[in-house]
Amino acid sequence: MTVYAQRNTAQDGYGAMSRLAVLGKYLSLVGASIVVLLPPLVLVIASLKTHDEYATTGPFDLPHHFDLDNYVTAFTKGNMLRGFVNTSVILVISLVGTVLIGSMAAYAIDRFTFRLRGLVVTMFLLATLVPGVTTQVATFKVVDALQLYDTRWSAIVLFLGTDIISIYIFQQFLRGIPREMDEAAAMEGAGPFTIYRKVILPLLKPAIATVVIIKGIAIYNEFYIPFLYMPSQDLGVISTSLFRFKGPFGAQWEVISAGVILVIIPTLIVFIALQRFIYNGFTAGATK
Repeated sequence: MTVYAQRNTAQDGYGAMSRLAVLGKYLSLVGASIVVLLPPLVLVIASLKTHDEYATTGPFDLPHHFDLDNYVTAFTKGNMLRGFVNTSVILVISLVGTVLIGSMAAYAIDRFTFRLRGLVVTMFLLATLVPGVTTQVATFKVVDALQLYDTRWSAIVLFLGTDIISIYIFQQFLRGIPREMDEAAAMEGAGPFTIYRKVILPLLKPAIATVVIIKGIAIYNEFYIPFLYMPSQDLGVISTSLFRFKGPFGAQWEVISAGVILVIIPTLIVFIALQRFIYNGFTAGATK
């Protein structure tokens, strides 16, 4: 009876610890959610207030009348439509180039054996360790020498290059594609580029979706490159259009809040619609 009672006591203790662990997990998730969602909530509330309401009420006080005039002002006078157009052009061309360059680089590294192969991979890794700010003077001189300054192509060329993360994602998926498929296509007379285009590239769709989402959000949110290399107001993108609000709308935080919400909405929609590709892409790439 004593041993049995001790076992029950131990099981009760383990059960209590398990319940406390579950409670702590959910409390931490709730706390993290509040920290993440609180700033956007404050922005939404502020964007629906008038100038007088914003000046006389607290950040969590609801507006007396829900008005969308701030969104209209931000969209029209802030030239956000032009910013969306410029961002879309840069985004599409940059993503297409990133997918092609990254997948080709991963295909060459994974499928071919050549001299200096290890050096190429090492150079990619070393490039990620060099702080970007240390190369800005040289980069600016190159862009200016190519006569791309103050054009969309300056940002496109800088975004067009792939990075080690994209190559890594593509390479992980390539390792899951049997080499026998390449050999079978080669026996049918297909060359390396045909194998890449007709065999490899269609099988990389999950990896392509993952890279497009990750790189696309990074380009969409980029501020420094468009601000430095495209100073003309006609070439403003979403991030620089929002930055220019500090001039005519410097004291109108309710209008600035509406502009921030307009910038967040497209990213939020895309992420919610395609989030499963991100998770599936990372997990599939990690297990292959």
